Amino acid sequence: MQTVQLLQENVDIILPANGLEQKLALAEKESRKLVIKLGFDPTAPDLHLGHAVVLKKLKQFQELGHQVVIIVGSFTAQIGDPTGKNKSRKPLSKAEVLVNAETYIQQLSTIMDVAKCQVRFNSDWLAGLGFAEILQLLAKVTVAQLMHRNDFNKRFTENTPIAMHELMYPILQGFDSVEIQADVEMGGTDQLFNCTMGRQLQESHDMAPQVVMCMPLLKGLDGTEKMSKSLHNTIGLTDTPNEMFGKTMSIPDHLIEEWLELTTSFTSEERTVLKGRLQEGENPMNIKKLIAKNIIAQYHDKDSADAAELFFTQQFQHKGFDDKNFTPVAIASLGDAGEQMRLLELCILLKQDETKTNVRRLITSGAVLVNNEKVTDAYTQVELLEGTKIKIGKRCFIELVG
Repeated sequence: MQTVQLLQENVDIILPANGLEQKLALAEKESRKLVIKLGFDPTAPDLHLGHAVVLKKLKQFQELGHQVVIIVGSFTAQIGDPTGKNKSRKPLSKAEVLVNAETYIQQLSTIMDVAKCQVRFNSDWLAGLGFAEILQLLAKVTVAQLMHRNDFNKRFTENTPIAMHELMYPILQGFDSVEIQADVEMGGTDQLFNCTMGRQLQESHDMAPQVVMCMPLLKGLDGTEKMSKSLHNTIGLTDTPNEMFGKTMSIPDHLIEEWLELTTSFTSEERTVLKGRLQEGENPMNIKKLIAKNIIAQYHDKDSADAAELFFTQQFQHKGFDDKNFTPVAIASLGDAGEQMRLLELCILLKQDETKTNVRRLITSGAVLVNNEKVTDAYTQVELLEGTKIKIGKRCFIELVG
């Protein structure tokens, strides 16, 4: 029973409700491992704390001795999964898929023992299906069933085009479950429809249907939208300790309890104590610092967490502008000494992880300082002189050097 409770902790949806308990009992009776499936299309290779919510649940299955199977959507990524928005996702080339997949699998090792996972590419079976086999597969699903997917239904109602290949995508993902004979499929709540398609297709192939387990979608740094790289509200698993600490400190206070549950490795007792401290009126900043240090310790180490806290305290809580720690950038990497450059172009060169639109927004909102003077005109000319100090956003401090 304790095992079931552990695996059910923080899970939003289990379908059917008693399915996990039944699968675990069956595995014990048959003396075998459960096959736990996670599929991903390597559309963007950078993993973040939102992905980690699902991955840490997979790790629990792995530590209990079950077989985790990672399905790389090497075939489906070249088709393009519907985005959940009112348009189709751009399909990837084979080369892009392979590069992103390699990066993804490397990053999995920050959480799981990748050596104990099976990594399968769905092009191995989907690319070989003949047209007759594809038609037989499509015959097992009705258009009415596909229209139950929220984004399909919304787009159909609004007369927004839906391409035929998009309708096929959930079916192909479901067929992956048939191929590997999955016992459990993991995903976020936004994957519920696709995961239940796997159950349906397994039943149509006279197989015991998989259990679907959907984890909650972690809200990002903005406090409203789910964590997503496209929204620039993420903490990446490969971010530096200082970045992780600073970003965590920026989350709105109302996210603290959610982040305690979904991003930290505190025990349930420790989380309860911290929530109690918060409810009793303790400064939320103190709890955020503990969350930040815990996150860094998970993906780096405790010493890095301590150093990041010290850096944050010195950089953001006690020092004036000129006393900050500035990262030196050679003027020669930007242009010639004494040359003038528009602030927008200069900031884009200095902060290459931001889009031009976001940099412009930072400038116009007053988040860019040059020699401790706020500059809100993106077209202001800045002279490339040694000793010029530039602050971009909350955590980027640059000093131009010769």
